[in-house]
Amino acid sequence: MLPEWLLIVLLTFGAGLSMPIGAVIARFENIHPNWLEQELRHSIIAFGGGALLSAIALVLVPEGSAKLSIPETAFYFALGGLSFMALDWFLDYLKSPASQLAAMLSDFIPEALALGAAFAGGGTAGLLLAGLIALQNLPEGFNAFREMNEAKAFKPTVIILAFLAMTFLGPIAGLAGYFWLSAYPTAVGAIMIFAAGGILYLTFQDIAPQAKLDKHWGPPLGAVAGFLLGLIGQLLIH
Repeated sequence: MLPEWLLIVLLTFGAGLSMPIGAVIARFENIHPNWLEQELRHSIIAFGGGALLSAIALVLVPEGSAKLSIPETAFYFALGGLSFMALDWFLDYLKSPASQLAAMLSDFIPEALALGAAFAGGGTAGLLLAGLIALQNLPEGFNAFREMNEAKAFKPTVIILAFLAMTFLGPIAGLAGYFWLSAYPTAVGAIMIFAAGGILYLTFQDIAPQAKLDKHWGPPLGAVAGFLLGLIGQLLIH
């Protein structure tokens, strides 16, 4: 049986690989006719939104709030939403083509920290969280690549390689959560609730508006499918 720390490295690295995989799909995605391409793109974005909502509802809020008082939960949730709003505003002010990239890393790193801490606490939330991180990173990588590629600031190969390098942030954050944060359950709870508030802001600010496509019903079903996969994972574990 693998040592827990090695399992954390493998899970967080595997979940992080969804970012460059999503970028590769976006790089070579060229489907005809045009209506089908639009449907697929919006469905992938909506799927990511569903996966993010399942991470909030099934893992981050239940696990995080169990370690905090009600006022602390409310405070960190609101702080997460406000902090991500400030980041969104700042990137818009800079006219940066990397807002989706920043959003992707802003939830990937706190979730990887929480994953490592969850393993240290002996719970089963770590496995579910790893699956949800992978599910949400795929459409986020897809969307972030398209945003950066359309800005023509970097070559497509450079963007994909950068996403691949960012994959290593997952194991670093996961091990930090396992060896360091596990001794501070209140801090772990605060990180989970903070990430939940931020992710909820991102879902309705960036993902949900992009997922809508007039007179097409596939994208909303993508959101349902993303949440459903998270729900199935939760039910299987518990």
